[in-house]
Amino acid sequence: MADRFRLTLAQLNSTVGDLVGNAALARKAWDEGRAAGANLVALPEMFITGYNTQDLVMKPAFHQAAIAAIHDLARDCAEGPALAIGGPAIEGASLYNAYYILKGGQVTACVHKHHLPNETVFDEHRLYASGDVGGPYAVDGVRIGSPICEDSWHEDVPETLAETGAEFLLVPNGSPYYRGKRDTRVTLMVSRAVETGLPLIYLNLVGGQDDQVFDGGSFALNANGALALQMPLMQEAVSHIDMTRGAEGWKIEQGPLAHVPDLLEQDYHAMVLALRDYLRKTGFSRVLLGLSGGIDSAIVATIAVDALGADNVRCVMLPSEYTSQASLDDARALAENLGCRYDFVPITQGRAAITETLAPFFDGTEPGIAEENLQSRLRGLLLMALSNKFGDMLLTTGNKSEVAVGYATIYGDMSGGYNPIKDLYKTRVFEICRWRNANHRDWMQGPADAPIPENIISKPPSAELREDQKDSDTLPDYPVLDGILEILVDQDGAISDCVAAGYAEADAKQVEHLLYISEYKRFQAAPGTRLSKKAFWLDRRYPIANRWRDGD
Repeated sequence: MADRFRLTLAQLNSTVGDLVGNAALARKAWDEGRAAGANLVALPEMFITGYNTQDLVMKPAFHQAAIAAIHDLARDCAEGPALAIGGPAIEGASLYNAYYILKGGQVTACVHKHHLPNETVFDEHRLYASGDVGGPYAVDGVRIGSPICEDSWHEDVPETLAETGAEFLLVPNGSPYYRGKRDTRVTLMVSRAVETGLPLIYLNLVGGQDDQVFDGGSFALNANGALALQMPLMQEAVSHIDMTRGAEGWKIEQGPLAHVPDLLEQDYHAMVLALRDYLRKTGFSRVLLGLSGGIDSAIVATIAVDALGADNVRCVMLPSEYTSQASLDDARALAENLGCRYDFVPITQGRAAITETLAPFFDGTEPGIAEENLQSRLRGLLLMALSNKFGDMLLTTGNKSEVAVGYATIYGDMSGGYNPIKDLYKTRVFEICRWRNANHRDWMQGPADAPIPENIISKPPSAELREDQKDSDTLPDYPVLDGILEILVDQDGAISDCVAAGYAEADAKQVEHLLYISEYKRFQAAPGTRLSKKAFWLDRRYPIANRWRDGD
């Protein structure tokens, strides 16, 4: 009976649908584990297909090709350590989320996921059958239990594995980020380790996929819940775990503990990683955006430069007669600080032509929102023309506060392929800007010095679509607006909850009304980085046509 066991953990970034590329990553990790003398090389949940596949995995040609890729890996990795990898499995007429163990050229075990999450971004009841709770599998004489992701959030599967002879738990995950998720995971996994009396290794995916970010942060716990290994968040990494068997069972030898950043840094890194991967995985390499001199476009430009490098970011200032000199100065200063291309494209002449064209139809009416939105839509038209001509993806820059209440122009400033700050309330945009100005990390490609001019952060927010316009002219001040939205959206609260929290009932009702009537805009909005459990898309699904109002 072996007294030592080496496990290689591959916290890697798979791409949905790239079976060949994902298999190559798995093979590279296996080679590294073999060179390190590993008994087992482990990859995360559904690694061969990438995650989250949504309905793609139900396509027979796709899941059959994925299963064939796993069998090819088994043959390619016959001489060396076992390989554990997540992928789909077919048994009879049922499709399963499975974890394969490959050894000696064959599939030696296949674990089926039992608990299927059906909340927030997950619809696994739609995709998979629930597997039976089975026992452990053996690798080099050591019995290992692998509750797949959600199976470890419940007591029954780990307890059954412990009762049927598992000597430690290896938990493969495709667990997406939301603010504070890492602490939730550790708390739950400590409970599973202590309950079962077994060491537990939590292995997570890393990388962006559409709106979701898989943040890595894999870790290992001994049976008493003590942290024996912490891998980095938001970054690919391969770690080797050494385990020794004693009188009381297996113990993980102490390994490195990567720094766990604060939540502001985690949010920022998530936005950088998500944007970089969204472009890479959709075939783009460069971006452009409208730079207004305001705080939202400033942070998006900074995220883009940190993700892609200054040479791959193009900023365009499109001023009208309402654009202040301060905004012009601030936008240019930001672009210079970031080192990216800066273009100046006035819209005055184009706006005059459109106004003249519409004059017979608008004659006798008072100027209002329609005229204001002409500016935004003209900017969108010009930016999309540049995107089409040069192949740069257009980024849109609306924060969660604006997205929530429709304070954005559809087919105007909402135009674009991705929105890094879509799940970031305005008050947190200010916090993130201040954090980025004070901090630089080695994963950022932007400047070490504070890139965002202080005036951008300190001046009152304005869309600058009319004379002396301020956001607060039509919306509650952002601390009030965001506080009400936090209750109505993130907590699914009621008007009465807003009043109990100290907000005026009139403000709460105004915000609720704007929230509901803006659903059609969100339905057509670009995807953006998910940072919370109530991001606008899969987390929160409301009807567009909706006459219900709280208190009616």
